[in-house]
Order: sequence, then structure tokens, then C-alpha cells
Amino acid sequence: MAEDLVLETCDLQPESNGVMHRTEEMGSQRLVVRRGQPFTIMLHFAGRGYEDGVDTLALNVQTGPCPTETGGTRSHFPVSSCLQASAWSAAVQQQDGTALSLSLCSPPDARIGLYTLTMEASTGYQGTSFRLGEFILLFNPWCPEDTVYLEDEDQRTEYVLTQQGLIYQGSNDFIVPTPWNFGQFEDNMVETCLLLLDTNPKFFRDQNRDCSRRNCPVYIGRVVSAMVNCNDDRGVLAGRWDNKYSDGVSPMSWIGSVDILRRWSKFGCQPVRYGQCWVFAAVACTVLRCLGIPTRVVTNYNSAHDTNQNLVIDRYLDERGSLQQGSKDMIWNFHCWVESWMARPDLSAGYDGWQALDPTPQEKSEGVYCCGPSPVRAIKEGDLALKYDIPFVFAEVNADLVYWILQSDGSRKKTVHPSIVGKSISTKGVGRDSREDITHHYKYPEGSDKEREVFSKAKRQKRPVPQEETGVTMRIKVPQGANNGCDFDVVAAIHNDTDAERLCRLMFCARVASYNGNVGPECGMKDLLNVTLPPRGDKVVPLRVLYEKYGHCLTQDNMVKVVALLVEYQTQEHTVAMRDVYVKNPDIKIRILGEPKQKRKLVAEIALTNPLATPLNGCSFIVEGSGLTQGQKIQELDCPMEPGQEAKVRVDLMPRQAGLRKLVVDFESDKLKGVKGFRNVIIAPLPK
Repeated sequence: MAEDLVLETCDLQPESNGVMHRTEEMGSQRLVVRRGQPFTIMLHFAGRGYEDGVDTLALNVQTGPCPTETGGTRSHFPVSSCLQASAWSAAVQQQDGTALSLSLCSPPDARIGLYTLTMEASTGYQGTSFRLGEFILLFNPWCPEDTVYLEDEDQRTEYVLTQQGLIYQGSNDFIVPTPWNFGQFEDNMVETCLLLLDTNPKFFRDQNRDCSRRNCPVYIGRVVSAMVNCNDDRGVLAGRWDNKYSDGVSPMSWIGSVDILRRWSKFGCQPVRYGQCWVFAAVACTVLRCLGIPTRVVTNYNSAHDTNQNLVIDRYLDERGSLQQGSKDMIWNFHCWVESWMARPDLSAGYDGWQALDPTPQEKSEGVYCCGPSPVRAIKEGDLALKYDIPFVFAEVNADLVYWILQSDGSRKKTVHPSIVGKSISTKGVGRDSREDITHHYKYPEGSDKEREVFSKAKRQKRPVPQEETGVTMRIKVPQGANNGCDFDVVAAIHNDTDAERLCRLMFCARVASYNGNVGPECGMKDLLNVTLPPRGDKVVPLRVLYEKYGHCLTQDNMVKVVALLVEYQTQEHTVAMRDVYVKNPDIKIRILGEPKQKRKLVAEIALTNPLATPLNGCSFIVEGSGLTQGQKIQELDCPMEPGQEAKVRVDLMPRQAGLRKLVVDFESDKLKGVKGFRNVIIAPLPK
């Protein structure tokens, strides 16, 4: 009788498997593979090698604290002659003496997570069990049978593998691309993302049920949406919108997700302070990409927060045109969420594809602060009864805006604006640093028959019709733009489209504002009692906004809200115009010194000029880039920056991987915060 097989070593081959599974940037210390795709391990036996027909090998894989075969978290399967497509399987790939190469494959609907792998070897009636090691299993958008399968290779590269990107901020009239380091393949990120799953309340309530549902991207999406905020769990980020961030980090100061997730993991899963919508969305994007779900950050301009679900946002103005707080409904200058690509077998046909997920804590869904996944097609078609949270997202891009002008006698004048909400819905283009407008994915063209049909279907009644045109229109323009540290002009451009002369009163007001719609102190005002509009003519009224008025109260959102209220004396007709003006920060200049080559030191020269009329104190540059820096690099300036002075620093880089990388820079000081810049760096590979 043959002697027992004795396993000497097992090599899970994390490096070669990582290349095949596109996980090599997660490091070579741990095996990370994608479901539905074979991977190879090498067994070395002591004494004698494996003999087919004499020895019997079987493998066990299991994940979670209490694995069961019925829950899909444990599987026992023999080593056979070929792999199976629909179940865990293993086959002999090659044998060389005492070395045996095995090919393993998981089913395309396997549970993701950390697995242990063991082997049972038997010769005759005797058997021995060996522990082979651990590996991490992820979703696989390259596998056609996986529910996250994405056909286009360029999109898979952008939405799964790319570790840097752009998030769009500013306003609809001045869209600002902000660089972000997602860093989903940085050291320990995959372990942190799995820790996030193991910290969610559903796991603590029923560990078996939670782990058994981790084969479903819909379920994972809802868990991540809830866990990125900390409102009802031990989530990653605490949100704050009041411009008071001294006990944490200002949301405007973050330039990547890695530092946030590492802080959360390092300090016992305590929430990191502070985040706002783009930070919540960016962290969710990092986690979902890391787990293998194609994901992108989306920005919706003039985004509605409809608290009472009537698809109407009510805003109140006094007779001077100043915004009054009369409703919890808000219009955010912009709002960010993520879209993830997945099939929806839980719904009827036609709703696969991009799904909206919003981790910013706004309203509860099934008792938890999360939102989605909402099929984007269902949002466009007004199919509000489907899962999940479609009415809320539909309102964000479709609600009507109604201004109520409060009169001194207690009466109210109403103006309806049905085409303000849901503008320039944006995401980064595939393979390029330019904006892709995806508004047409969410809604039909404004004013079209199809758009009105969808709105009526969603609301079960006809869309409110704006009052008849008065013949007077008004727009607010910014002729020369607005730069931080400088005075700037805004103008009310009024057009009289009637044959009669009009005598009007114009209230023209500017106030600093936050991106979520809250307004602060006044920084410019005109009240003109006698504005004459010529027949079929135009009138332009300027308003100068002085830096000495807005500079000390400008929030880190760099926003000024301008409102114009025009009242005609004879008819008492009211015309309202509003615009959010983004006050532009100075540019950060980045130069790369040296030839960018893999594993060769590189230097970045970074410069910024103080645009303000006062010195800047406590100045620092924060630099980060996946594959370029090990975490964040902080360069503090030794002395204040005088007005007009240029500060210049140099930062050492060490490119670890070849290919396109993005160096992201943030500048912080006492009076100028959250200034962002980036530079693309193409790293040449090592010579073969």
C-alpha cells in the first residue's frame, strides 16, 4: 500500500494570479481573485508525488464566521479532470514530480469575501487534512455570467481599475472638475472594505444571512450606501454642513479616499470627521470598485431635496428678494452620488445597467440612512414603485421650483419654474479628463411631450403649468467671471418683449452661500425704485460685489448666491431670477522634474500665488497619488505668504507601477482653503 501523501508547501501564486485577475496592484502578499474565473495553485509534496487513481484529493472553501453549504458560504468539492462552470471545482493542471499544479474556479454567483482553503488527501482509507491558506474573492465584471458583467473593456478599465478621477463641483454655470484619488488598490484597502461589510448592522443581527447574501451586488450596494455614513451604524464618515470643522477635517480638504478609510480602520471604526456629498460618493466609489463592482461618481446640478415627496420645491422671498426659511425643501447647487453597473434579477426585465446609489444621509430607506440602488432607466421612465428609493432620486432631477414672494399685507405671489432642477448631470469621461453629460439618461428633454408624460405618470396628476409670460424676462450674468480676492460684477439683463414701456422696481441682492442652498450674510445690494424698460428693448443693471464684503464670510464652498426680484408697478407682476456664482480659487502649478520611470525617484515642483490682499498663515501643500506616493505627503511652509507672493515646494515621488497616474494636490491656509490641482503622469515600465 502506498504511503500517505504529505504536503510540504502550498504556493497560492498571488502574483501570477493577480495579473490574470487584474488585482496585481493590490500587492503580492495575499491572493485576490475574481469569481467565475480560474486561478492556479501549486502543491509540493514530500517523499512522493500525487498518483492519479491511488490518491484522492478534495478541497474545502469557506467564508464567514459560521459557513454552511445551504447558505453558499461553504463548499466541499473533489479534484477532478475538468472545471465546472456553475459550482466550485478543481482540476489537475500539470504535474512535475512531487509538484502538482491545480486549477480552481468559483461559480459566477459565489459570495465575495475572505475565504480559507483546505485540502483533504486520502490514500486508501486513510486521510489527512491540510490548510492551504486564505484568499479574497471579488465580483468579476469580466465574466459574462457575473451580475456585474460590463461588456466594454474601456469602461471596465475606467470604472473598476482606474484609481484616480475627477468629481464635478461648482455650479451649473461654472462647472469645476475636482481631482480625487480613489486608491482602491492601495495597501490594505481590500481588507478595509471587507471590514466595512463585517461592521454593518445586518452582519451583527444575523451573520449567516448577511454573508450568504454577499453574492448579490444589489445587497452589497445597499450595505455600502448605509455604511459610508455613520448616522445609524459604525460607518465611515460623519457629515457636517455648517462650516465648523475645527474638531475634524474640512470636507473641502480631502483629496482622496485612502486616508479616510485608513483613519476609520485604524481608530476602531470610529467615524471620520467630516464629509459632504462628494466625499461620501467618492468613498463609496472606492469601496465598490475595490469589491469589483463598476462604479462612477455622478454630479447633478440644481439638485432638489424634496422632503415631502410632492415633487415641488417651495422657496420663499421677502419683498426685497431675500431668501426666507419657510420650508425644509432645498435646492443644492450640486449633489453627488454614485452609479454602479449591475443586473437587477429582482425586478422585471429592462432595468439592468446603471443604478443610482447615494450614501449621503438625507432620508431613510427601510429605516436606514441609505439610498438605492435605483435603476436609472426607472428614474427616466417615472416607474416609482420599483426598488429602491426611486421617488427620491426622481425628485432630485425633476422637481418643480416654486418661488413664493411674501407681501407686507400677508398675501403671497407665486412664480413656477419647471425647468430649473436637474441640470448638466455629469461624470468623468471614459479614458479622458473631460466631462460626460448624462442628463439624457435620467430625463427626457425639458418641455417635451415625453417629459410631461413621465412627470404626470410619476405624480399621477398633470405637471403644474407656469403662469402666462408677462412679456418681461430677466437673467443674471457674470461678464468677467469671479476670482477669489477680487471684486467682481454681476448684471441683471432684463428684456421687455411688449410694445409698452414698463416702470418697475428692482431688488438686486448678493449673499454668500453654501452648496446645499443655505445662504449667509449679504455682500451686495441694490434697491432701484424707478427702472424703466423701453418697448421691445433691453436694460442692463450692474451690481459690484466687493471682496471686502464677501471675503471674510465666504464659505469653503466659494459660492455667492445672487437674486433679482423685478416688480412692475402697474400690474404688480413679479419676475424672479437667481444665479449661483462660483468664486474661483487660484491655480496650482505642477511640474514634473525628471523622466517618469517605474521604481525610479521623481520630483514634483508645486507652486501657488497668494491672490488675496492679506498674508496667508499656516500654509501647507498636501500631495497624494496612487502608485506615486505612499499615502499622503505634507509640505508645510515656514513663514506666511505675503500678498502676491508665490510659494514653491518640491516633493519626492516613487512610481511603483507603470501607466497613467494622477498626482493630486491640496493647498490649505487660514484664509484660503481647499485649493485643488492635479497633474497626469505617464510612468514608463521597467525594461524587460
